[in-house]
This record gives sequence, structure tokens and C-alpha cells, in this order.
Amino acid sequence: MLGGMAKRSPPAPLSATRRRTLAGAFGFTRLIVELGVLSSFAFSLALFVAAIAQAYVKIRAALGELGEAHTAKTLIVSAVEQADTLLVGMALLIISFGLQALFVGRLQNVPAWLHIDSFDDLKQKLIGIVIVALAVNFFSVALEWKGGSDILVYGAAIAAVILAVGAYSVILTRQGDSRSHAPDSPSGQP
Repeated sequence: MLGGMAKRSPPAPLSATRRRTLAGAFGFTRLIVELGVLSSFAFSLALFVAAIAQAYVKIRAALGELGEAHTAKTLIVSAVEQADTLLVGMALLIISFGLQALFVGRLQNVPAWLHIDSFDDLKQKLIGIVIVALAVNFFSVALEWKGGSDILVYGAAIAAVILAVGAYSVILTRQGDSRSHAPDSPSGQP
């Protein structure tokens, strides 16, 4: 004993069998993440196709009713609903790319804004889309509003969520900034 503490011996090296078992377990985890990447991508693709098909149907129906009083409002509501669907699809696409980059390997030929280097980076990108999607959703509801005070409660709820998510985003950014400025050693010298 030295100064009241027992001297620790270095950990015993892992056996070859145990190393293979751990490598297999990590490989299986990577496969599970890859399946999550693919399922998120599939949902994203399905939402994009659904939004395109919905736009085709709505526009085709509106062309037959051009000049009617309600046609423009119907098209506006449909366009906002499509934007909402596309935003959810985009969020799923970003989740797919983010999980791929963080667990499996970075994809080539993706725009620079879609490069994800950490979970905080992925969360920040998703937070932005969630806030916009909530605002678009409220806009969609407001367009179909028939009167009454129920929209105030709905708007206040969405505003509360946006404020909470915004505050969380600020906290994430400050934590990331403090980590990036932290000294490498206790003395502040690298």
C-alpha cells in the first residue's frame, strides 16, 4: 500500500476468444444501426413519394375547379400540408444520414450542411426542422380555422414546445462551445 491506496495491477489482456466475441457483438450492433438507417430512409422516401402523389391529386382536382372561390384556399392548405409531410420526411432523412455517419461511416456526395460529426450536431439539425415543422403545422391549422378560442390553446401549446426546444438548443450550443474551449490539461497547456 502506498499512501493508503492499494497498487493496481494492469488489466489482464483479453483472450482471443473473448476479443472475437466482443468484435461480433459490436458488429451485430452495427448491423442493427444499419437496419435503423435503412428503415428511417425508407420512411423518408415513402413520405416524399406520398407528398408528391398528394400534390398531383390535389393539383389535378384544382385544375378542374379553377375560378371557384374555395380553390385557392384548398391549394394553399394542401401546399402547407405537403410542406409538413416533406419536413417530417426530411427529418427522417437527416436521422438516417446522421446514424450512418455516427455508427457506420460517412456517406459520400452529401451536401456540407448534412455532414454530421456528433450527436449534438444531429440534434441541432433535427431541432431546426422540428421547430419549422411545428410552425408549418400551426399555419395549416390556422388556415382551416373556423373561429373560436380553441386555436389560442393550440397555438400556446405549440409556442411552449418551440420555446422549450429553442431553450434546449441554446443549452446544447453552450455546452458544445464550453467543450470546444476546454483546456487539454489541468494547467491549460496542451
